Amino acid sequence: MCEQRRVIEEVAIHSPDGFAHVVFQELQELLIRNGLRIADIDRYAVASGPGAFTGVRVGLAMAKGLAFASGKKVVPVSILQAVASFGHGQLLAPLVEARREEIYAAVYDANLQAVVPEVVSTFDQFLAMLPAGPIEFIAMDPALARDGQPVTAAPRTLAGAIGKIAALKDGELPEFIDANYVRRSDAELFWKDVR
Repeated sequence: MCEQRRVIEEVAIHSPDGFAHVVFQELQELLIRNGLRIADIDRYAVASGPGAFTGVRVGLAMAKGLAFASGKKVVPVSILQAVASFGHGQLLAPLVEARREEIYAAVYDANLQAVVPEVVSTFDQFLAMLPAGPIEFIAMDPALARDGQPVTAAPRTLAGAIGKIAALKDGELPEFIDANYVRRSDAELFWKDVR
């Protein structure tokens, strides 16, 4: 939860059975602890991907549903942009696990504007896309980088960073918000027509 660009409270939710059945209870408790109601929320910030398909869908569904019900807007924020916000260099390269020995990655400038668009690739393929100059790699898991590349650690909880980035944006009507998966899900990739 943020007020302007100040993080009021960030809650890490751990649920081995998934988040869909606990996230609304967590939101209710967060509001109670801070003496707020749903009507007090100006807009909803949400991670739009790339990342775990189910997690992205649950978060988007929650934010969009609450925004529809309360007549508010939603600000989608890239997970890669949120990871990049923990860097300090002029060129920031966030790395996020994408499975299958691949990463989600991009390059942002110091103002968190995209310089190299978000991709899914191997680390070596990503290195070949990088612009000239010193680049700071940022990751929640430093093992994503290879060849001894130094990596700035980002926390596993990104809600505060997403809220601070969203505070700089106006938001959109919920019906215009969609996930940014960068690639299709395994179900879509491996689905076969069995007519």
